[in-house]
Amino acid sequence: MIETFDITGFCRDCLTAGQDAAAHCSACGGRRITAHSEVFELSIAHLDCDAFYAAIEKRDDPSLADKPVIVGGGVRGVVSTCCYVARTYGVKSAMPMFKALDACPNAVVIKPNMAKYAEVGRTVRKMMLAITPLVEPLSIDEAFMDLTGTTRVHGAPPAITLARLQQQVEAKLGVTASIGLSHNKFLAKIASDLDKPSGFSIIGKAETKTFLARQPISLIWGVGKAMTGKFKRDGLLTVGQLQQIDSATLGKRYGELGLRLARLSRGDDVRRVKPERETKSVSSETTFNSDIKDPQWLEDLLWELCEKVSARMKASGFEGRVVTLKLKSASFKTITRRRTLGEPANLARTAFAAAKEMLHETVGGGAYRLIGVGYSDLSVESGARPGDLFGDDNEKIAAQEKAIDAIRDKFGRDAVKAGRSLRRR
Repeated sequence: MIETFDITGFCRDCLTAGQDAAAHCSACGGRRITAHSEVFELSIAHLDCDAFYAAIEKRDDPSLADKPVIVGGGVRGVVSTCCYVARTYGVKSAMPMFKALDACPNAVVIKPNMAKYAEVGRTVRKMMLAITPLVEPLSIDEAFMDLTGTTRVHGAPPAITLARLQQQVEAKLGVTASIGLSHNKFLAKIASDLDKPSGFSIIGKAETKTFLARQPISLIWGVGKAMTGKFKRDGLLTVGQLQQIDSATLGKRYGELGLRLARLSRGDDVRRVKPERETKSVSSETTFNSDIKDPQWLEDLLWELCEKVSARMKASGFEGRVVTLKLKSASFKTITRRRTLGEPANLARTAFAAAKEMLHETVGGGAYRLIGVGYSDLSVESGARPGDLFGDDNEKIAAQEKAIDAIRDKFGRDAVKAGRSLRRR
């Protein structure tokens, strides 16, 4: 059952909802309260790790904790990133190194270790994908997320799910991240910069125009130093001034950029959050060392593949409506069979029940060198349903598989095995 809240705020320390921004948390006493009239309605977010490279270096060398750290140098001789201590001296990303050291002569300069940063970035990405499959990366340490329709999946509104993710990134990886939450990508990205580091900022629909009106035109992505100068010469300094000019006039004066500014100045952004590569299916297959003819042996292998596919589906927040079985014969002929389910699913048992039936309809007396299984026609997971294969037992099976997945995450895949897996060993 999903709770509803009369007071539109929550504690970022203990994630208790129903908190008042003017008070401390009634559950833990914390004062990191995020409150907004639309906090539990918004679902488009931007996550940006704080001073990412420098934060990782400080994590790995505690002696750097209070020191100004600059990551950069090398061939280009510029600042890749710097910590917040260094920023107080005026150091900025992309600044020439000699200028950075003039501003902060006591800085500790560290050569970038991109392999290390990429590994942490991949882990952050996996953590984002665990809460929604709709993740659009912008760089190694930032991405848009769309959590629309995930309240039932996570048992909490997107805002609380995001705050939980923020906690997990810091606890697991030792770096902090800031989150912006709004009703579109443009505003979510702006929001994530409002309260760094470790911030959580919201821009709601109702306040969009008034919030933007106060901002400098340079806040809009794509308006660089040269364009800012041009707008200044034309007497335009704030987004609010752009809001007073109709689209046709801005388009005539500034071309395509003018039309874009007309939309964004009012907070209009219809772009969807698009994953880096749209996932159309999740599958797994195995090729045998020697051809297999025994249907029971093929069935046991099929079960293991169904478990693998199911684990990946659950971790990514997907469910699928179609189960596909793939076989390759000893003569290299590929055979595929598909079964459409009554309802989307991601359980191993559901995939196995459909694929097993197709397997026995197909194999006959032939020998095979490969077997595979997958889910397709994917959608965002919406919770256990009373499926057409198991009836009212579906929720019980889902709970069992969730418990097994948790044990395997902690102790490895071999911690729990089905009897059919053991009889081949």
